[in-house]
Amino acid sequence: MGKVAWGFTSSIDGFIAGPGHDMSWLSAGDALAEGTTERLAARVGVIISGRVGYDAALAQRGERDELTSEAYGGAWSGTEIVLTHRPEELAGDASVIALDCDVVEAVRRAKELAGDLDVQIISADIARQALEHDLLDELQVFVAPVFLGDGTRIFDVPGGRRIDWELDEIFTESPRSFGRTYRPKGRPRGGARGAAES
Repeated sequence: MGKVAWGFTSSIDGFIAGPGHDMSWLSAGDALAEGTTERLAARVGVIISGRVGYDAALAQRGERDELTSEAYGGAWSGTEIVLTHRPEELAGDASVIALDCDVVEAVRRAKELAGDLDVQIISADIARQALEHDLLDELQVFVAPVFLGDGTRIFDVPGGRRIDWELDEIFTESPRSFGRTYRPKGRPRGGARGAAES
């Protein structure tokens, strides 16, 4: 069974989206080595997103560049689960499953759909909830050389608990993007804990 991962590119000052979910700042980052995006996309069977980010991506589709208008710059195809309290509003798109449920149920459903492939969370709020339930097997981090000053923080939990991570992989072919993967400290490689509990 695949892993449950949270992947993002952040600004140096710790934001993964600008105000209003603006993603234009991603163009400030260095391009990943040829084939990296496709390799990452090929491992993902299901993406879990939040309604605010999903709506922002639709509203900004005409303004966003090729990199940010679609998941993995268009290199990914699969099922997207959108968590929303108004699932009926998203009916009609065969590649989208709108769910009104908690993160535990959303991840369970996503893992069933993904099979041997990974589940990728692309929402800071959903990732925070997944961390509260120890559902994340991997953190994928890239950094763009820009300060945003405001927007959606990577992890914002006033009074929240500390979470330690262990370095798992360095994307040596893309050193200027600071690409790294981490796993929760003490968790075995490959998402074994998540697979055993599913």
